[in-house]
Amino acid sequence: MVLEFETSHLDREVSLPDDVEELTLPDLYVGLEIPLLAPGDGIVTDRHHASADRYEADDPQNLIGGMVSPFPLSGWLRHGCERVVQVAGGSACHPGEANADYMLEDVYERDLDAGYHEKGSCVDDDAGCVVYDLFGGFNDRAGRLVRRPIRFSPIRRQVDVLQGEAEAHYRQLNTQVRSRNSEDDGQPLRMASRDVVGNLVGTWKLSLRELKPEYVGLLVEAVDYLDAHSDEFELQLGGARNFGAGMVDARVINPLYTDAEIKRVYNRAQDATSGMAWKDDLWRESVRQEFVTPLQERVNSMGEL
Repeated sequence: MVLEFETSHLDREVSLPDDVEELTLPDLYVGLEIPLLAPGDGIVTDRHHASADRYEADDPQNLIGGMVSPFPLSGWLRHGCERVVQVAGGSACHPGEANADYMLEDVYERDLDAGYHEKGSCVDDDAGCVVYDLFGGFNDRAGRLVRRPIRFSPIRRQVDVLQGEAEAHYRQLNTQVRSRNSEDDGQPLRMASRDVVGNLVGTWKLSLRELKPEYVGLLVEAVDYLDAHSDEFELQLGGARNFGAGMVDARVINPLYTDAEIKRVYNRAQDATSGMAWKDDLWRESVRQEFVTPLQERVNSMGEL
């Protein structure tokens, strides 16, 4: 199917090579590899789990699946999109209200000085910055990017990466918080529990409500940025960052791939085909730039760069 991109607001058309037969768009698949994810209350499981002293690997209670909420994922991705615009010298739409109850003084003003513009101030005749367009959330305008939860399962055959699913293992960690005062001799103060997902490997499925090339360009650039800065505290995903949680290896799965080729990426018994290698070269050498260049032109035209 030949896709039609909305380019009337740009000074150029999207020109794809003649041998590009199909794209995954309007869906984009973000490939994720996360050793440890602790998104707070952002995990929903499908059953209770067995206690540590009754753990058996083949016990159905230990074959726990569930979902990771899209909220921490969305915030992580938005942060990457903001950084892409800011690194280029522009400002991004602030996610919060100016009159919000911030715990520290002058937080909003300091954010404006650090590369943000006031929430929604970029809107003029329904036009806004690219971050505003993608994430929406105010002025009764939904974002143009649909972010879904990630369904996970420890059973590989039950994971469908074409539906934005991942292989992962759920655990509920229980630890004692102990006193640090020397006279207490390590006395326990309270029990603390945390829901975590370990060794997550799979995809996060994103969908665009409108096919504008700069949207694709921003998402691709943002995921690359997040991957390159995955060990930076503020760009990690979820909580427990001081314990190494949320360091994410991420990449956009080549949009030129067929469904079968996307599945092949996650099939440990199969290597990439020569056709996939050819598509990788094509994406890297020409097609990717067809989306990044409109992003540059869009933000230039709105004074974001």
